[in-house]
Amino acid sequence: MSLSLLWYLECLRCDMTDVSLLVLVCWCAHGKFAQKLLNDLFANYTSALRPVEDTNTALNVTLQVTLSQIIDMDERNQILTAYLWIRRVWVDAHLKWNKNDYDGLDTIRIPSSYVWRPDIVLYNNADDHFTGPMDTNVVIRHDGKITWDSPAITKSSCKVDVSFFPFDAQQCRLTYGSWTYSGNQLDILNAMESADLADLVENVEWEVLGMPAKRNIILYGCCADPYPDVTYILKLKRRASFYVFNLLIPCVMISFLAPLGFYLPADSGEKVSLGVTVMLALTVFQLLVAEIMPPSENVPLIGKYYIATMTMITASTALTIFIMNIHHCGPDAKPVPKWAKKVILQYMARVCFVYEVGENCLSPQYRKGGVSDGVGKEREVSCNTQSNERQLTRNIEYIANCYRDQRATQKKTGEWKKVAKVLDRFFMWIFFIMVFFMSLLIMGKAI
Repeated sequence: MSLSLLWYLECLRCDMTDVSLLVLVCWCAHGKFAQKLLNDLFANYTSALRPVEDTNTALNVTLQVTLSQIIDMDERNQILTAYLWIRRVWVDAHLKWNKNDYDGLDTIRIPSSYVWRPDIVLYNNADDHFTGPMDTNVVIRHDGKITWDSPAITKSSCKVDVSFFPFDAQQCRLTYGSWTYSGNQLDILNAMESADLADLVENVEWEVLGMPAKRNIILYGCCADPYPDVTYILKLKRRASFYVFNLLIPCVMISFLAPLGFYLPADSGEKVSLGVTVMLALTVFQLLVAEIMPPSENVPLIGKYYIATMTMITASTALTIFIMNIHHCGPDAKPVPKWAKKVILQYMARVCFVYEVGENCLSPQYRKGGVSDGVGKEREVSCNTQSNERQLTRNIEYIANCYRDQRATQKKTGEWKKVAKVLDRFFMWIFFIMVFFMSLLIMGKAI
């Protein structure tokens, strides 16, 4: 007669009518079987040696990783912090029993420190405290199969490539293997082709594309025996919306202000100030990106855009200073060269829609007689007095000479101002096209 039947008869003999009390007594009986099983299993058991019947055979350990959450990705220090559930399954040859001898008890749960455990560690661990998985209970089946499930917060080294930041994708490796046992003593296998992502908590910055697993056999230089490991490759893609709205779009908007410096009137005195202000604004954004990115030779895509934009703004500021110098050419300056008159004042002025200085830009009125040649027509002076008076003649000649000099000076100054205005409009359209194509190139990566 089995012990369970004896306990059942004992409960009936006590004439118990309370069902809950009956269940409690029977549960206590089941606990006595578990205690008896624990004493029998660990009477001559040691957790210091591999639990195999033949020491020449390798013990197979199956590894399964469940990714629960990506806590942090530190690009600057190249460290990935993740919350994992790790399952290790192996067969202990010394922990087997006949469940019929223990009232059908087929599984027990005991602290993991009681049994032998494989020393499987994360090879690319980057935690300064070297903390391992939590010491949870193990589940032992009657056939010796042991399942050890434990959560762990891991910090692993991850090679970060920021060449296409903020539209980059990363691949982080998590390599698990035995620290002391070679492949001839402990063989590690992956339970599935990839990690389990069913219980993954979505990350606001990174999108998980997959986490395939691959088993490797490595021959290290220190040892002749092979060392197997299981490598999980976590594939991540950055969600770029935050960086587009906070770093990229403001930079694009600021970049479109740089060509407008050519549209400002030269007499306003704000042309150079606008270029310098835009340069300082982009420098602030460049420093923000530099604080996030690791100090590597790979310049991120947004950093290249900032450098190209700052170079363009530097060139526009230098050209603005050059054009202002042309605009303020005084009467002592040389006349405009003939090639500049033909190329700039004729062809480029028509292309850039620049009219004569002082005319209305919306409804230009061209002179019918052309540009004055600087000599001017001498006014006809009608004198009712006698033309032979010398003093009056000298006065008239003096007035005519002053008028001719003034007309020549005005013509020379006006031509230089028109050259400066044509160059302003020409470079404004050139830099607008450059900013447009640069912005189109960087924004095309976001689509």
